[in-house]
Amino acid sequence: MKVAVFGLGYVGTVTAAGLASQGHEVVGVDVDAAKVDAIAHGRSPVVEPGIDELIAEAVASGRLRATTTTRVAVERADVSLICVGTPSAPNGETDLTYVARALEDLREAMSVTEAPASGRHAVVMRSTVPPGTGANVVAPVFADASLTPGWTVGTAMCPEFLREGCGVKDFFDPPFVVVGTADDAVAASLEGLFSFLDHEVHRVEVGTAEALKYACNAFHATKVSFANEMARVFRLYGVDAREVMEIFCEDTKLNLSPTYLRPGFAFGGSCLPKDLRSLQHLARMSGVDVPLLAGTTLTNELVVRDVVERVIASQHRRVCILGLSFKMDTDDLRESPNVELAERLIGKGFDVRIYDPIINPERLIGANLRHVEAKLPHLNRLLARTPEEALAGAEVVVVASSDPGLLAALVASTAGDAGPHQVIDLHGRLGDDVETIAGYEGVGW
Repeated sequence: MKVAVFGLGYVGTVTAAGLASQGHEVVGVDVDAAKVDAIAHGRSPVVEPGIDELIAEAVASGRLRATTTTRVAVERADVSLICVGTPSAPNGETDLTYVARALEDLREAMSVTEAPASGRHAVVMRSTVPPGTGANVVAPVFADASLTPGWTVGTAMCPEFLREGCGVKDFFDPPFVVVGTADDAVAASLEGLFSFLDHEVHRVEVGTAEALKYACNAFHATKVSFANEMARVFRLYGVDAREVMEIFCEDTKLNLSPTYLRPGFAFGGSCLPKDLRSLQHLARMSGVDVPLLAGTTLTNELVVRDVVERVIASQHRRVCILGLSFKMDTDDLRESPNVELAERLIGKGFDVRIYDPIINPERLIGANLRHVEAKLPHLNRLLARTPEEALAGAEVVVVASSDPGLLAALVASTAGDAGPHQVIDLHGRLGDDVETIAGYEGVGW
């Protein structure tokens, strides 16, 4: 099929490259010329394990292109996948500005481009949107009465379940494939589009598909907070909550899944925080109380606050933070709790140095760049070029990454008398070499 992918962020880039690798002709669309230029040169606009090779091969084969012009992507396309950002508005509501803009551009492009040979085109939401978006926002744009002759459009919701840091792996092995649509032809198109996946397609109502992604992300966030709440309680009794959770997760009949159920630092990123806020907004608008969701957000805040208070209590002023993105193997800084931690410590007058093996300020673009500019406008000054440089003179080290080179530098820094006085582990799986360092303590154990 010929596929247009709107939005070349993490979801759009992985989706475009993955579909192209399976023989589909894919054209990515983005208003950011830097992202388009990266793909044109066979490079990924985002950092994600395995994505560079996938894009290089797809571009070289001619199956993947990118453009800033919607008309080029839509001409004779069978499917349009909307993968643009859906950030939070100040009140927690999902901001559909980028979705609306993409739909308007798509609708306008249809009026001046050639329809596919079948005349049928599927407009499919891939972005996370609130229930009702398909019916109230997407479908009305493509009402039959206003369509250009030759085009017949059906709409659907096909949510993605990609975790940053292993998005390519998740694309080819998702937990399930869900298609929300009342249109048989659209359902058939999407079944064909994703036929390379060894999964039965769950065909459901559009609202069900929209709600499913929120339910999944809310539960993921809840699991993170549950594990951290347990850790905060058990630590005071000398219990290592990691061992508790490890055994807890062996119960796959009732406790479901071990994913996310381990003590660590706060959750963050581009999905869980905003989707929790959106669900809370939807509940408020409906007059429904959701104390667990409110509690999950509060618990997450308490995890960050606890680390700040422990650094303050140390009486030391020079702090090194190892790891800045919200998850290893990605450069996504949006709503990273590590960025939040750095911002709070700087605001309280601490001398902070940061090292992250992935982060390169010159490669940050789009919403990722805007977020870090708002939170840490002097990131270039704060970032060290090596872990050794970041650790030099540090009195407190906060570790959020298990990068081998980073950990080796940390252990080496403790060999002499000038090493750090306190090491706070936010990761939880750093190994005995780190956990036996004098002054080591876990965030929840």
